[in-house]
Amino acid sequence: QVQVVESGGGLVQAGGSLRLSCAASVGTLAIRAVAWFRQAPGKEREFVAHIGWTGGTPYYSDLVKGRFTISRDNAKNTVYLQMNSLNPEDTAVYFCAAGKSWGSPATNQYTYDYWGQGTQVTVSS
Repeated sequence: QVQVVESGGGLVQAGGSLRLSCAASVGTLAIRAVAWFRQAPGKEREFVAHIGWTGGTPYYSDLVKGRFTISRDNAKNTVYLQMNSLNPEDTAVYFCAAGKSWGSPATNQYTYDYWGQGTQVTVSS
């Protein structure tokens, strides 16, 4: 059974921080890549960040580079997204996606096999 669940969203003032978590009910051997996407009202889903499960360096969208940090805890089957210096443009539903292979391109949503239901992030001005 594979299940992906996001948590940690909420309401924050501009300039503040939030930490999102993505917990997957799968073994470590079943996942090779994890990514975060987001979708704002009236906009298309866009790539945020990617990390390999067993190695490699994180990859970020230019929209969040320098502000967001993606990390993993293999023992907990959990990936985190630390979001700092948030602004209203970051308001969106954030989705966690996991892939059975590293895949290519990392920024394409169809690269991934398992998706969570999303967690709402709202940044007020």
